[in-house]
Amino acid sequence: MNTYKITLIAMLAALAIAGRIALSQIPNVQPVTAIIILTGFWLGPVAGILMAVLTTFVSNMLLGMGIWTIWQIIAWALIGLGAGILGKYWSRLPVWGLSVYGFVSGLFFGLVISLTMRSFGQPFLAYYLAGLPFDINHALSNSAFIFVLATVLGPLFQQYKKRNGLKPAIRSADA
Repeated sequence: MNTYKITLIAMLAALAIAGRIALSQIPNVQPVTAIIILTGFWLGPVAGILMAVLTTFVSNMLLGMGIWTIWQIIAWALIGLGAGILGKYWSRLPVWGLSVYGFVSGLFFGLVISLTMRSFGQPFLAYYLAGLPFDINHALSNSAFIFVLATVLGPLFQQYKKRNGLKPAIRSADA
């Protein structure tokens, strides 16, 4: 991992942290998952996992650290890993395809967090169903953030790919 890539990941983590803090008053609407997905897709699975750990740890230092932090890291790391694998093996995925992955990832994140309550002796199904509207908020916001951020961050990632001699990884919404 070169210095440019580490710097790019740090800047994206700062963007995700700032977005999470700025939107913390709106339940489950934040750009973290979308930025982790885009980072993993364009920079690879390791970058997606690194973004998940860095973003979760730093933002939870400001918003509140607890046992849920471990499960957030696990869920976001798995989402970043999945996005990295998508980018590695299906590199010509259109933006709407990533947006669908973002929607599913929002539901997956909610499922992982709900499963943690089972380990504390809470009834899983009741907890999961009570949180489903929030998970749908998360899923919808992921899709929206991916559409917006893919066009905004796209040139940054394309410059990185061009600079390092890699092929482009995403097509526009027209494709």
